[in-house]
Amino acid sequence: MTSAWQASRARLLPNRFWNRLGRIAATALAFALSLPLQAETEWELVRSYPHDSGAFTEGLFFHDGALYESTGLEGRSDIRKVALKNGRVLDRRIIPRPYFGEGIVNWKDRLVSVTWRHRTGFIWNIRDFSPISQFRYEGEGWGLTQDGHSIIMSDGTAQLRFLDPDTLYERRRVTVSFKGKPVERLNELEYVKGEIWANIWYDSQIARIDPQTGDVIDWIDIAPLLMASGAIDGESVANGIAYDAKGDRIFVTGKNWAKLFEIRVKR
Repeated sequence: MTSAWQASRARLLPNRFWNRLGRIAATALAFALSLPLQAETEWELVRSYPHDSGAFTEGLFFHDGALYESTGLEGRSDIRKVALKNGRVLDRRIIPRPYFGEGIVNWKDRLVSVTWRHRTGFIWNIRDFSPISQFRYEGEGWGLTQDGHSIIMSDGTAQLRFLDPDTLYERRRVTVSFKGKPVERLNELEYVKGEIWANIWYDSQIARIDPQTGDVIDWIDIAPLLMASGAIDGESVANGIAYDAKGDRIFVTGKNWAKLFEIRVKR
């Protein structure tokens, strides 16, 4: 039987998309069924850029004209500075075993990164990625962003943590919900014009979150980009949001995607 979730997207996407989606694990579909049937926020594709298809993207942000990206998988994790136009890696720092790299964010002259299950974060010099120090946290590390006052962290649950950017101690938490139901699997984060945007692991929808209440304001469904992304399997999920505040540009990508996309939201 075709679910309402599948039917709503079938109107938008070609059959070959569903042939590929059929290879994705059944658990991924089960996760997606818990989310709303339709996203209200309309958007348009501005252009696409090359992206390293070997990058298992876990974190992304735009700073001083370049992209900064973190990649995951034990033994393959790194942080890197990337040229937007051609996707060339300009600088790179390997994160050693046994760490699985996750989210990254800039704060002043530093770059802050977290790891998945080792409860360990790293602070780097943003200019040359030289190590400065480490810090600890409880639970898992997933995504990071900042709002100019706090560093905001996801941990794979429905909660977002707001950390003091200097001490990295937790200040407060909010539970993200949509119509009263918690939204689990919050992943990569970006702060966009007063909102927190979050990828949802194993789903194409981006949540637009009120940072004060945790309420989901709306959803952005980027499923139409999956075919053009070069995604090859069920792990090649959407994950990576970057906002260029000066140019008012939004970039999205995913794990092992061969493309990074600039989109424009029709507000």
